[in-house]
Amino acid sequence: MKLGRLAALAVWLALAGSGRADLKRARAEPNLEKRSQLALENARAQYQAARAAYEKGDNDQTAAAIAEIQESVELADASLKETHKDPRRSPKWFKKAEIETRDLLRKLDAFQQEMGFAERPMLEKVKASIQEIHDELLLGLMEGKRK
Repeated sequence: MKLGRLAALAVWLALAGSGRADLKRARAEPNLEKRSQLALENARAQYQAARAAYEKGDNDQTAAAIAEIQESVELADASLKETHKDPRRSPKWFKKAEIETRDLLRKLDAFQQEMGFAERPMLEKVKASIQEIHDELLLGLMEGKRK
């Protein structure tokens, strides 16, 4: 039984330690659209890591994963903006990012409701930031090119 716990701990530590590596991999991607997608995949993985850490009672690890979620979404947004493409004319990556951020917001809201009252504020700033990015993406897709 003890060996099984050690193996599970080793797998969890490997997955938790790989988060930064995935964000580094995303930053190293030369294709800006793919960089955005890799960053959003990392945000999704860090959401899972945050939930797992919270369930284990590790608030420090939870806060670190939540901070990386925000960093990942901001990298995805910055990468899409760097393309200088019109979201209405080339919507593929912008729409994917809009859908991913919407789903992430929904998951973060549910996660926040499951948290204890004292821990809920750690998600407020992240949710507000992601909501702003999501709204900009949606507006870009719906509004079109500015004159």
